[in-house]
Amino acid sequence: MDYKDFEKQNIFGKGQENTAYAKYFIGTSYLNPINSPSAGKPFFANVTFEPGCRNNWHVHRADKGGGQILLCVAGEGWYQEWGKEARALKPGDCVEIPVGVKHWHGAKKDSWFAHIAVEVPGKNTSNEWLEAVSDEQYDKLP
Repeated sequence: MDYKDFEKQNIFGKGQENTAYAKYFIGTSYLNPINSPSAGKPFFANVTFEPGCRNNWHVHRADKGGGQILLCVAGEGWYQEWGKEARALKPGDCVEIPVGVKHWHGAKKDSWFAHIAVEVPGKNTSNEWLEAVSDEQYDKLP
C-alpha cells in the first residue's frame, strides 16, 4: 500500500517520528498519542510503521494486570509470538498480548501499517526490549 492510500485509512494520524524508541526498531516508526498517560487508565497511541519497519522482540511485564492490545487501523502488518508462525494483520484486526509473551509487530515489506497500541493498566508494568527481528527472520515472511 502506498503512502497516499495509507493516509486515507490512517484516521488517527501519523504523528511525529518515534525517536525516543528508535533503538528498538528496524526502520522508521511514528507515534501519535491519542490520550495522556494517567495512572490506572489505559494509554492509547497510534503507531505508524514505514514499509519493512518492525520493532524488536519484546515482553510486557507486570505484577498484576498489564499487557497490550493492538487495534489495527491502516495498511498491512505482522504480529508474531516466539515459537509461533507470524500472523498477517489488516484494518479491523485485534491482537491481545498477555503479560510475559515474547513477541514483535510491524509493517509488511510493501505496505505502511498503523495500529492503536493500548497499554493495559497494571501494577509495576514495564516493557523488556530484546533482540532485533533479523532480516533473515523477516525476509522469510510472504
